[in-house]
Amino acid sequence: MNYKTIDAPTTTVTHNLMDFSEPTGNIYESVVVMSKRANQITMDIKNDLAQKLKEFGTKNDSLDEEFENREQIEISRYYERLPKSVLIAEQEFLEGKIYFRNPNEEKNKMK
Repeated sequence: MNYKTIDAPTTTVTHNLMDFSEPTGNIYESVVVMSKRANQITMDIKNDLAQKLKEFGTKNDSLDEEFENREQIEISRYYERLPKSVLIAEQEFLEGKIYFRNPNEEKNKMK
């Protein structure tokens, strides 16, 4: 996922609760969908950051010395400025970019 092109807000925004309940018909199901997507986004960002910081890893096992690397600091600052994963998931949910299904409803339809 390309996080540079995300137009999600970096601060919280007040929304009408009914906007969230429209796709699922239930506000609580919508919250579950958004929270699961936020967890996925968090893991993606965490893995991406770990890969980029792994390049700067040192083989020195000494804990006495701390090394400051400017590039490493800039990468960390970039990820700190990104919108929070919950806000990204919220934006994706409202735009209809999240695919979700309820297996319980599918079972009930088959009966």
